[in-house]
Amino acid sequence: MRYEGDIYRPPSEAYSYLLQVTIGCSHNKCTFCSMFKAKQFRVRPVEEVMEDLEAARKYYSRVGRIFLCDGDALCLKTEKIIVILDKIKELFPECERVGIYARSTDVLRKSEEELKELVAHGLGIVYIGAESGSDTVLKLINKGVTRQEIKESVKKCEEAGLPTSVTFISGMGGKDLWKEHAVETGTLIAEMGASYVGLLTLMVNEAAPIYDQIKKGEFKLLSGEEVVEETHLLLECTDLNKARESYGEYWASKDSDIWPAFPRQCVFRSNHASNYVSLRGNLPQDRNRMLTLLERAMEDIGLLKDERFRML
Repeated sequence: MRYEGDIYRPPSEAYSYLLQVTIGCSHNKCTFCSMFKAKQFRVRPVEEVMEDLEAARKYYSRVGRIFLCDGDALCLKTEKIIVILDKIKELFPECERVGIYARSTDVLRKSEEELKELVAHGLGIVYIGAESGSDTVLKLINKGVTRQEIKESVKKCEEAGLPTSVTFISGMGGKDLWKEHAVETGTLIAEMGASYVGLLTLMVNEAAPIYDQIKKGEFKLLSGEEVVEETHLLLECTDLNKARESYGEYWASKDSDIWPAFPRQCVFRSNHASNYVSLRGNLPQDRNRMLTLLERAMEDIGLLKDERFRML
């Protein structure tokens, strides 16, 4: 088993065997991210991946889950991913789930038939870093995708039977765009129909381009109290009727008055080390309970996690 550079995985893949099928991130231009800045993107030869799987089988007596990394491994050709999935099934019949990182553009480049084929060969979940539901914020952080592309990619996966776990980042709009970030992220969560949503809180590494923007005063970080207020608004806006009633100006240009809400139950988690307040629940049914927890934290800032315990 060989690894190149630092390896990153979703929090829920903490106990998974990590298999590096690509090196780095094909986009690698997001201003907030420092994870792959030291890597030049490339695809690993399938032969090397097969050798690593063989070595892992000799080393581990049991592997319950496997995660394919690095940053957007779904950019591989479908045929290549299937070869890897079939080898996993051959060597690790006990494996319960295979996960993969993907950009929304990776998903949209694949046909519905390709996604269904990946599911048939054992792919069990796709992780998409959306970061924000606001096109303004997405452009400022150089995400390289739009709100609509995120929404379409999630729906495409879910309709193909491939569950998605979508991550957003509190504070990603800074002080200037916190309200737009909250409102449009909340409504996107309700509209897109992901199986899972994770909400992290922005933490900046000096290697991330946004660090210089912060030093120059071009990007203003939210305080802990402001992050909690933003999260409260975000969750409120997963109720689309309330969002339209209070913030309809954001959608004045929409053609349709049809507001679908949660086409399926969404598991919501905001209990990462970076978060000031830990939230766990399902949307929409647990929204009010989580809003109440946030309201308590807004009244008593002593309930917020100390900065010392937010270190990753």
